[in-house]
Order: sequence, then C-alpha cells, then structure tokens
Amino acid sequence: MRFTKNNDALGTVNRGNPTESSLCTLCRADCTGKCETWLSSLVGRKLLYPRSYGIVTAGADNTTHVGVSYNSLRIQGYAYGAHGLPGGLTNDADDCIFPNVSLETEFGNKIKTKARIPLMTGALGSTFVAQKYWDSFAIGGALVGIPVVIGENVVGVDRESEIASGPERKGKIKSAPELERRIDSYFRYYNGYGAIIVQLNVEDTRNGVAEFVADKYGDKVIIELKWGQGAKDIGGEIQVTSLDYAVFLKERGYVVDPDPTIPEVQEAFENGSIKSFARHSRLGGTNFSSVEKVREDFMSSVEYLRSLGFTRITLKTGSYGMEELAMAIKFATDAGLDLLTIDGSGGGTGMSPWNMMQSWGVPSIHLHSKAYEYASILAAKGLKVVDMSFAGGFALEDSIYKGLALGAPFTKLICMGRGIMIPGFVGSNIEGALFEEKRAEVNGHWNELPKSVLQVGSTAKEIFACYFDVEKIVGKDEMKNIPYGAIAFYTLADKLYCGLQQLLAGARKFSATQLTRNDIFAGNRETAKETGIRHMCDANDESARKILNAY
Repeated sequence: MRFTKNNDALGTVNRGNPTESSLCTLCRADCTGKCETWLSSLVGRKLLYPRSYGIVTAGADNTTHVGVSYNSLRIQGYAYGAHGLPGGLTNDADDCIFPNVSLETEFGNKIKTKARIPLMTGALGSTFVAQKYWDSFAIGGALVGIPVVIGENVVGVDRESEIASGPERKGKIKSAPELERRIDSYFRYYNGYGAIIVQLNVEDTRNGVAEFVADKYGDKVIIELKWGQGAKDIGGEIQVTSLDYAVFLKERGYVVDPDPTIPEVQEAFENGSIKSFARHSRLGGTNFSSVEKVREDFMSSVEYLRSLGFTRITLKTGSYGMEELAMAIKFATDAGLDLLTIDGSGGGTGMSPWNMMQSWGVPSIHLHSKAYEYASILAAKGLKVVDMSFAGGFALEDSIYKGLALGAPFTKLICMGRGIMIPGFVGSNIEGALFEEKRAEVNGHWNELPKSVLQVGSTAKEIFACYFDVEKIVGKDEMKNIPYGAIAFYTLADKLYCGLQQLLAGARKFSATQLTRNDIFAGNRETAKETGIRHMCDANDESARKILNAY
C-alpha cells in the first residue's frame, strides 16, 4: 500500500515518502514543512477542516480499503442516543455538543495516574534528538497533561554523570545531570495530570538507575521495565562521530561498533574511512531458557523495585510473537503493574537498522488485536487485567480513536513517538529564526522563517494558534521560559484533542472511557477476520433487519 504525498484538501505535503501514520519515513528536524502534523503544530485545530472555505467543496478519497492495517478500520457513527455524559449534563441537544466530550482518562492498579487526553509520549532516551529537544517535549507534555517517558541509557551516555566502579548494585550513580535535568524540567510545569516515566534496560539496571531515581525522587516518578520496542529486535542504539566519545562509551561498558580501541579502527577513523561509531545496548533475558525462568526473574525485579519505594511500575514490550505478548500481559497482570505499553512494528525510532525495521516483528494492528484477545481470556478468568497502552505508528486523532476502540476496555492510552516530536522540531526552528542569539541554544536549523511559516504569521503570537492558551496557564511573565517547541506541542495536542472530541461525539460517546469495539468496523473482510472487528456491512445488520420487519 502506498499513501499519497499531497493532501490537496488540507494543503499539506510530505517532503519524503509518507507512512500510514501520515508522517514521512524519514522525519528531519530541519524540515520546512509541511505534513499534516507539522502544520498542525502551528495552526492547531484549524487543520481539521479543508482549506479555502467558501470557494471550494471537498470529497474523501479514502473509501476503498486494501489490506490489513489501521487505515482499514473505519469509525462508526450513530444517528441517535448519548452515552457517558459528564455530571450535570443531560441528553438535551444543548448539552450534547462535542466541546462537552471528556477526554480525561486514568491508568494504574492501586494508584491512579490521570491524563487530560488519552495520550503519552514514546520513550525519548539517549538519542541526540531527545537530548536536544527535551525541554520542548517535556514542558509541552506537562502543559498538555500527559505522561512523558524518559527512555533508556540517558545516564550511561552522559559524560557528566558519575558512576562508581565495583560490584555493588545500590548507589553506583553519584550524579546524573542529564537525567535530573529531564525529570526536573517536566515537574516544573506538572499540574497533577500526566507523569514522568523512567525506563530501564540492561545497562540502566547495572548502573543503578532505579536506585538513584528512588533515592532522589521517590514515588513521584514511575519506573518502567523494558523488554523491547517495535522498531528493532535488538538493544538501543545511537551513532557518535567522536573517537574520544566512542572510547568513553566503550569504557562505560557499552558495545561499540566498530571497536574504537582497536588500532586499525582508530587509523581508519583518522584517515576518514570510518566516520562514525554505533553504540549498542545488550539484549535482555539471554540467560533464561524457559518461560518459567523469565517469569521468576520478572517477578523478582518488580519486587525489588517496590522495595526501593516505587509505587507505580510499568512495562514496555516490543513487536515480538504471540508467546512474548502473552507473557507480557500475564506477568504484568499477575504482578499488579500499572501499565503495559505494547509497541507494534511500523512505529518509529531515533536509530535502528533500516531493513530490520522494515521486516521484523508483528505489525501494530495484528499485535494489538491479539493483545485484546489475550486480555479477554484473563478477564474471563476473573483477573484484573493490566491497563494497556498501544504504540506503533500513531499520529492523527482518528488513529488514536481506532487504537482505543480496538483494545477497549483494556487500552487507556495511545503512545505516540515521532508525531509528538515534530512540534519540538518546528517550534525550535521558529524560535531560532526569530532570535538569532538563541539559535544554537534551542537547536534551530533556520536562518529565517520559510515561506511555509510566513503564510501563517511572522511572530510567535501570530504563528501559534495556542500561544495565548499557554500564556493563560503559565502567565505572561513565565512565557519567556516556555520553549516555542512546547507551544507547538500544545498546539498540536489541541488539534488532536478537538478532533478526538468530534469523532467521539459522532459516535454518541461523551467520554473517551466509553469507547468500545463496537464503535469501529472493518473496511474489508480480511481486516474483519484478523481483528475480530465486524465488517461494516455486518455491524448492526441484525438490528437493521428487525427495523425492516417491525414497521
């Protein structure tokens, strides 16, 4: 299946080849526009509608579905009724308007974590993209009121962090400036909705990240165990262009390829035939040979994290096969975890082997459909199934709706990675173009505003549709401390918020928590078979026939 690069109705265009999510396969931080997510970061909810109102009409071109994908799910609508109305509202038409749809959700086992919109970020870890634009992502997420995830290896790759040597486990980290910066920037604007989640991989566990976070932040932070992700079937990776830094990472205990300590490699680097090094993380679970051993170690790890004082613990798993999916759901349920994020193939990455990303694992819609099936088996046994978040190729409001409905009632959030990073890029570029003296600090790439931005405005107050919404939250004096990337983040989130409200209102559901699998249907028979979602011509067919025979 190939998706078009241009959307004439919205006036958007993809610089590169578009994916199902509508993002380009390769999203550049210096892009001058203008895919749907890029432009939404400026104009917000205006982009819900076709352009040039008053002199155009517009028609859909997405009604003939081929293959099994989220795009082959369609959204159900109804002509009567209203469900899940917030307190104080009635089913009167004056109350049943889309702005009254509540998108608030919560997740967790014993302690509930609230979110203003059923959305969370993907894991933003040791990649330089995450480091450079962190304030935009974290502050934007805090202002919106959603969970933000600090990914793996942040401490290990930080040259300023101090990690004690020796076999002792607790207290290895003496200082971790970059990790602390990331946590503190989120909490500066945290307002009771959302959370900061710190992820652990093999290296993080060895380095004592959990112990450090527990000692400094206690249960203010959610800790996350990581099994994998949807973009690669291997440990996390970054690329570095400094021989000195590559040697540092090697000495920190990472796998660095090629090995920067080999004289021939050093000579090749000095002569320019080797220009960069890849830092890899280790695979987990290599010392286990059975499901029972994995379960035993998992339960032990959860127990240990709780002994450190963490009251909320989550798990992130990748697009492995059905056995690992069942393990993740069952073990997380048995351990009473607060959230399980299931990342399907087709998602995004800061760095992964390209052909691995293209070919490994289970695509999101198949993985998420089986997750619902397996969760239902446990629920039928009377178990309180772990709350779930679906990840892997989400960017638009309709895909959020579909993911929540496909996994209902178990899915509480949609995890969005690359889509949420775009406003950080474009906002930083705008800030750097408007203020040359800040360009390096904010990692801006533009010397001046491009035509694609000038068509919207020439100042921040003109460019960002939600500038004054953010100002209302933080105050006029504090606006000088808000990155433009965070304002763009808030603006994009507002577009997603409004679009999701409208879709829910059309389904007569006035709370996101009311979504069910009956609120979507399949656009072709193959999708119906693979997902268990009824084909659009079969959904409600029985009640339709009753109507025909009753009147």
